[in-house]
Amino acid sequence: MKTAQAKNIALDLLCDIIGSFSYSAGIYTFAKTASFAMGGLSGLALIVNYLWEFPIGITTMVLNIPLILLSYRIVGRLFLLKTLKTMCFCTVFLDIIFPRLPAYSGSQFMAALYSGIFVGIGLALFYMRGSSSGGIDFLVMSVKTLRPHLSIGIVTMIIDLVIILLGWPVFGNVDSVLYGLIATISTSLVIDKIMYGMDAGALILIVTDFGEEIAQHIGELIGRGSTALQARGSYTKQEKTVLICACSKSQAYLVRRVAQEIDKTSFVMVTETSEVFGEGFSEYQANQKTQ
Repeated sequence: MKTAQAKNIALDLLCDIIGSFSYSAGIYTFAKTASFAMGGLSGLALIVNYLWEFPIGITTMVLNIPLILLSYRIVGRLFLLKTLKTMCFCTVFLDIIFPRLPAYSGSQFMAALYSGIFVGIGLALFYMRGSSSGGIDFLVMSVKTLRPHLSIGIVTMIIDLVIILLGWPVFGNVDSVLYGLIATISTSLVIDKIMYGMDAGALILIVTDFGEEIAQHIGELIGRGSTALQARGSYTKQEKTVLICACSKSQAYLVRRVAQEIDKTSFVMVTETSEVFGEGFSEYQANQKTQ
């Protein structure tokens, strides 16, 4: 048990370092030098840096304080502690390491594209280890907990769009908005490719001997319930439990990891779903007018 715990801590640390390096490269090396703001608090920190030359990392930390105070009871102590650790790594890279490294000086379009790619890789690594870069993630997690039926993608998109539009008057040209949109879209696509997609649905079937334990861990980790069915293998004739879990594609990775950690012999099937209706997902359109 201690060995497994030490391995998880080491893996968290490794993902924090690599993810923070990639995230900070996208922000400092590409977005800052190309003079545009992408979505999230990092984009707001870039605007502040452009206006008053405040350090990007420290500014992001300061901007996070009110969101932490508003959401710390909702997002959970573990998520908060992991995020604070990740934010510290990002601050070190943004304010100490990358200012001493050469910055990109090529085309703004390529800067926007690579900014999104690097930030997307970093965020995916954070999310896969149950952490985040803070900022809008605190707000999104709070909205998800209080109003699970709302579209998190739409909430995030609206917030990001407002911050990106702020770059228009600050940087003095509409191109900054377009490059900010390119970077933000690139980030979403990269996260989608790495983590199966942030908003799309996934249906997971788990055949296991430890159905109760896996279902409990799934509930604790992502707050999703599972349906347990008793089944018998046609070849082995052994009794098994089949867990059915509907979740977002970003959560599918975590569910699969839980199943494999608890039962290495489990049989896991992950399928895509175009739409999922019910509690915690989309609501039924029960109020449509009839002719």
